[in-house]
Amino acid sequence: MTPQELKNSILQLAIQGKLVEQRPEEGSAAELYQQIRAKKQQFIKAGKIKKEKPLPEITEEEKPFEIPESWMWVRLGDIVRYSIGKTPPRMESQWWGQGIAWVSIADMPESGHVWKTKESVTNIAISKIFRGNISKAGTLLMSFKLTVGRVSILDIDAVHNEAIVSIYPLCDNENIFQQYLFKILPFVSQSGDSKEAIKGRTLNRTSISNMLVPLPSLAEQRRIVAKIEELLPYIDRYEQAWSRMDALNKRFPNEIQKSILQLAVQGKLVEQRSEEGTAAELYQQIRAKKQQLIKTGKLKKEKPLPEITEEEKPFEIPDSWMWVRLDEISYGVGSKYNQIQSKEIKKTGKYPVVSQGAKFIDGYTDLFDKVLDDPPILLFGDHTRNVKLIDFPFVVGADGTKLLKPLLVDAKYCYILLLFCAKTMHNRGYARHFSLLVQLYLPLPPLAEQKRIVAKIEKLLGACEKLKRAILR
Repeated sequence: MTPQELKNSILQLAIQGKLVEQRPEEGSAAELYQQIRAKKQQFIKAGKIKKEKPLPEITEEEKPFEIPESWMWVRLGDIVRYSIGKTPPRMESQWWGQGIAWVSIADMPESGHVWKTKESVTNIAISKIFRGNISKAGTLLMSFKLTVGRVSILDIDAVHNEAIVSIYPLCDNENIFQQYLFKILPFVSQSGDSKEAIKGRTLNRTSISNMLVPLPSLAEQRRIVAKIEELLPYIDRYEQAWSRMDALNKRFPNEIQKSILQLAVQGKLVEQRSEEGTAAELYQQIRAKKQQLIKTGKLKKEKPLPEITEEEKPFEIPDSWMWVRLDEISYGVGSKYNQIQSKEIKKTGKYPVVSQGAKFIDGYTDLFDKVLDDPPILLFGDHTRNVKLIDFPFVVGADGTKLLKPLLVDAKYCYILLLFCAKTMHNRGYARHFSLLVQLYLPLPPLAEQKRIVAKIEKLLGACEKLKRAILR
């Protein structure tokens, strides 16, 4: 149960009359309602409110749940006075500036107090736009548009916009009624037909007035509010603990994944086997293969990269491993393949057209002479933080795309290394541009061990994904 669900459960008990016991000596809601009606008549006679058409009676079908016999269902417009705010014209500077605070929904903390606002209106606006009607400090505010049912108490004199109402409970000794509404309105406004009535379809006095409120006696309201206040610190502590646990649960699979990759690149995920040879032997085979490609003209002879110093090596690796630069264990695939035009890309075709873009596969083509049919290949854009491993024949469809072919190295292992090592602190600078990326230094194990590492990682990361889905479900 989330903290909000726990809070909602408490409020549900409160408005159903199940949070505190009923006491006959405290009177009934019917008696309170008669006092409210009498108070309303006094306000009408004094000219403080206008006499309006009676609100419709509440039918049995409208009542969303059962309440105690000493309670009664009432409409909000029958038990409070309220006023809807205004927004002065934005294009006329005479209305905006130093003067009285002007409240928007953004200024209203959930179940909190408003003591400052982002904007103010001038005294001219108060006089001509608001007709001198200022909500005094202590007034209950409720939003009824966009963010429905948010409530706050004003700690300052202010006016507000037309998405907010100032609420003044009738017959409210010691602000008991106001505090009761302050606690329950956020929940009541989201329950039953009330939400439909005020969520923004008909923003007028009638729709707000028709909102249903469960009414207990004032004395019971006081005890309900006190009980909620008593429980709030426990809810807060629960929320803190739940938030820590939720963050841990969400972080846990990712932390495991990082740990798995860390162990993998340090040679601690699988055991070393002497019969599988050494990385030095593999490296000599890679160098020999490169020389063959240079002799046949498939590769250009390039200037040797600088040796990796002891200071550069970020962690210890097994004796059978060695540190190498990416360019030493791969070679670039010619840019001539990066020529396909957008007009040559179709919805269907024999070969997928691949790029570093969000769609990845941009479409299809039948241009067989452009096909890279010797996967797997590593694909990079100029923004080298994104790398993809392509293990099927494809055509390159994006300018600026760079391609690397791992040489006598397991491509999946190389891909895993790039995902991990390019993001670590010691290699972060190399990942900014492709010309630097090829100098990135990586830990290289024997080929057979690479394959065992990949198999182990795939098994463990699959379990991590299942765990993540279970947590987020």
